[in-house]
Amino acid sequence: MTAFQDVQSQAAQYVTDVQALMHELPLAAVPAVVQALLDARRQGRHVFVCGNGGSAATASHFVNDLNKGTNVAGKRRFRAVGLVDNTPLLMAWSNDTTYEQALAEQVINFVEPGDVLVAISGSGNSPNVLRAVEAAHAHGAVTVGMTGFSGGQLKALVDLSLHVPSQCMEQVEDAHMILCHTLTVTLRRAIAAE
Repeated sequence: MTAFQDVQSQAAQYVTDVQALMHELPLAAVPAVVQALLDARRQGRHVFVCGNGGSAATASHFVNDLNKGTNVAGKRRFRAVGLVDNTPLLMAWSNDTTYEQALAEQVINFVEPGDVLVAISGSGNSPNVLRAVEAAHAHGAVTVGMTGFSGGQLKALVDLSLHVPSQCMEQVEDAHMILCHTLTVTLRRAIAAE
């Protein structure tokens, strides 16, 4: 086998593994998450989204999709905010308290009863994400968790869980993005039908 064939074989295996994982996505949990997001939108509440690393990128992307990708002409829009998108504020809280508190401090500033926090963590054990969820609960928000691996602490801590049963971080992140797009398209269609 040549080096090119070996790389091609590895690439094909990754794609095959992702395709298999798609059949294990937690689609049965999607309607409850859609309902929580629609309820927040109807009530003029905010949706906050957070994560670390690749999950932070997914969080930013999902905020974009909620604020633009779900829009239907003449219908109320989402009010989504990325807790990972204000770098100076993240650095200030991290420096002046701890990195573990950087997201929770923003939750304390902004979250009100009826808001939704979507917390994304591949491992489900990111301390700053867990603290954000705890703060959101304390302020009366509904919490949604996207996890992988065993689900970690986050899976049991949130009100609604979208758990991806994979031990591969890259595949968990792929699946989370697909779930975000699934939510976006489903929400847009629900809004259009109102």
